[in-house]
Amino acid sequence: MARSLWNGVIAFGMVRIPVKLYSANESKAIRFRERHSSDGAAIEHRRVCVKEDKEVPYSEIVKGYEVAPGSYVVLSKEEVAAADGPAAHVIEIEHFVGLAEIDPIYYERCFYLGPGKLGAEPYRLLHTALERSGRAGIGRFVFHNRSRLAAIRPLEDVIALHTMRFADELVGGGELQRPRSERATTRQEVQVAQTLVGQLTEVFKPDAYEDTYRQAVLDMIARKAHGETIEAPQIEPARTDDLLGALRASIDDHGRRRTSRRHAATPRRPTRTTAGGH
Repeated sequence: MARSLWNGVIAFGMVRIPVKLYSANESKAIRFRERHSSDGAAIEHRRVCVKEDKEVPYSEIVKGYEVAPGSYVVLSKEEVAAADGPAAHVIEIEHFVGLAEIDPIYYERCFYLGPGKLGAEPYRLLHTALERSGRAGIGRFVFHNRSRLAAIRPLEDVIALHTMRFADELVGGGELQRPRSERATTRQEVQVAQTLVGQLTEVFKPDAYEDTYRQAVLDMIARKAHGETIEAPQIEPARTDDLLGALRASIDDHGRRRTSRRHAATPRRPTRTTAGGH
């Protein structure tokens, strides 16, 4: 059974629900280790005191916050933990909102909430209330020495918790340097683009998407391990001079591939032979 990352309670009104927090994600990222290019030896990163010029054990390291240039207030791990106070073990739901009202840009990570000791009955009650109302609970709690905004929602038979970004953590898109187009988009280009979007529209199926880049890196590692020389592919720059032509070519290409898939999926009828034939 998975090990819980955090134990506490969900609180809304006078209701308290004991819960345990579990990770809902498993990283599949390829992990590289640093090696010395000349001899292949492992690289070590050590914590060194710049004043004494010697390595410092982890037990002697504390947290420091710079209050003025070169001046720090130092806090021990125990002092940092004490700052959490009672909130360290409470997810205080402040409001319930419609799920559709939450823009995905606010979401960070997803976790599962499971019922804690004596929490099964109120856990099921909250799950049912959220599911039938189509709402999510919004609240705050402290996790890994940091205040987190969280959305709690039903996900199949369990309750999911999404950590969220606070509004002041988002960077507005208006700060991007967007070059001005030399001409306005034509009505015909918009119509053809909408046609292409319509042709490529399908029901979202998460299992249909795989990390092809990860597999490509693993394949490259295997090839290089067998002595093959790896050369970087030459990538041609994308053409933007004929936008309408590119849209129409995309529609034609999608139509050909769709026809090809349809023919491949259609079973062949058995060949009929005349009487006496072989």
